[in-house]
Amino acid sequence: MITNAIQQKRKWTIAMAEPCNDDTLAIRLTAGDETALHELYAEYGKRLFAYALRLTNDHAKAEDVVQDVLVTVWRTAYRYRGEGRFIAWLLGIVHHTAMNAIRHTSIAISDAMEDTIASNTLPPENLTQRNMQSEWVKQGLESLDSDHRAVLELVFYQGLSMEEIAKVCQIPLGTVKSRLSYARQKLKGILIRQNAEEWR
Repeated sequence: MITNAIQQKRKWTIAMAEPCNDDTLAIRLTAGDETALHELYAEYGKRLFAYALRLTNDHAKAEDVVQDVLVTVWRTAYRYRGEGRFIAWLLGIVHHTAMNAIRHTSIAISDAMEDTIASNTLPPENLTQRNMQSEWVKQGLESLDSDHRAVLELVFYQGLSMEEIAKVCQIPLGTVKSRLSYARQKLKGILIRQNAEEWR
């Protein structure tokens, strides 16, 4: 059964003679080839889990999200038409599955996101300043809703284009840009304000 295969996902080891081809993989999934699902997890599992974890900030919830995503992919692989990158299509499923899981729930910001964004804004001169800036970034991110945080994640960690993010989140391109601009400006304002207070 496919559910048993998903539950044993950590034990999957795939020996592949050729690199995984996304279009071929989708066709095989549509045809009901369970080996293709194993290969998909081997190729993209860590990346899907990382996105789910950053959205939920909960290891168990992230694992549940990935399992649900694998089931969804298994059932709906025929919907992938080869338009755009396969990873963007997969991340779209992760996005909506995770957002449904955390709806109406306050999600804390992971240390990894704090450090990454802090290092891309005001580079610290020493460890103490770095820790302070990380805390400021955390405060700023916690003031954002999950929709704005998701856009930051897709930009900083997944490296998607604005057009791909629009497809993943199923929102207009203009909305992606406005959310990213809003999130950046809010973080920038907090960092500048906190930095100014530090030097008073």
